[in-house]
Amino acid sequence: MGHVYIPGLKVAEYELVRKSRVLPLKGEVVVKEGDFVEPDTIVARTFLPGAVQAINVAGMLSVDPEDVLMYMKKKQGDSFSKDEILAESKGILGLFKTQIKAPFKGSVENVSNITGQVILRAEPVPVEVKAYIPGVVSKIFPEEGVEIETWATFVQGIFGVGGERFGTLKLLVENPEDVITDELIDGTCEGKIIVGGGMVTSSAIKKAEQVGVVGIVVGGVEAQDLTQYLGYDIGVAITGSEDIPLTLVITEGFGHIPMAQKTFSLLKKYDGHQASMNGATQIRAGVIRPEVVIKQDEPSDEIKQKSTGQIAGIEIGSMVRVIRVPYFGKIGKISALPAELQQLESETHARVCEIEFDDGTKAIVPRANLEMIEE
Repeated sequence: MGHVYIPGLKVAEYELVRKSRVLPLKGEVVVKEGDFVEPDTIVARTFLPGAVQAINVAGMLSVDPEDVLMYMKKKQGDSFSKDEILAESKGILGLFKTQIKAPFKGSVENVSNITGQVILRAEPVPVEVKAYIPGVVSKIFPEEGVEIETWATFVQGIFGVGGERFGTLKLLVENPEDVITDELIDGTCEGKIIVGGGMVTSSAIKKAEQVGVVGIVVGGVEAQDLTQYLGYDIGVAITGSEDIPLTLVITEGFGHIPMAQKTFSLLKKYDGHQASMNGATQIRAGVIRPEVVIKQDEPSDEIKQKSTGQIAGIEIGSMVRVIRVPYFGKIGKISALPAELQQLESETHARVCEIEFDDGTKAIVPRANLEMIEE
């Protein structure tokens, strides 16, 4: 039987999840291999060099560059506090002195008697990397970071915005097609990752932000509502670094699209459980998908064997989602994989699949228009 290699989304109740948590530059790893960590556990830290600012002391004090050192209260290498006097003129009879105060806390990097400029450097900026998911530290990358491993329920989405967050799952609807409206959101949603069905409204997103929701997982969202919430159009670059107080993971696509039954059932099953989520998305080369991770106890050997098996590609019986009109967003099973090329409505020829949808209807769809759902 032939295999078809197409992109896939993973929706699995048991998945061995591994996450590398690495610093942007070398620093210190503060956990050991074998340690159990929580999502907010700091696993590594470092310091980024502080910002640099040049001050024209000679010009501000109206002195010659070669005389700047005479007027400096702080020498090269000295540290200083914000608003501390860095340099001071002699004034007239000791009065009417001109003072130059530090714009921030830092140190004197350099004093030039050629240009009359003084280079200031702000304090180093601490950078801490947290675990993001609960699990065991399985590897140490000396001075760089760690790898964390855990068994989890793992759900990937189509698109997302917002960074890494964690909280308790709270299901707000009964069915995969139900919409999250602002009436469903109240104070009990504070600190929660709320789960909906087919869509979340613009007013609900705003209400969620107001009450302190940390994340939203839903089947779809209107593109204009997302643009309105962010204040700008989403481009083709990676998302996940938006300056917003919550993370949004869309599992199906744009518009009102019911959440896939398997995805909804899993999230409903683990309602009330702790979860981690990340909206980072990249749809070009080096695909990154938004995700929801729900920690599980270590499963049986039988489940482990099934979960760690390599998926070579789709075949008859495989679950897929159509990612182009006219069947956009529909999920079904592969019922046939014709080997020969077939002519499409555009009069081009391509390899196709026959898909049987949940309602029993069938359709012929180009293989390039499919996305695999890994189970």
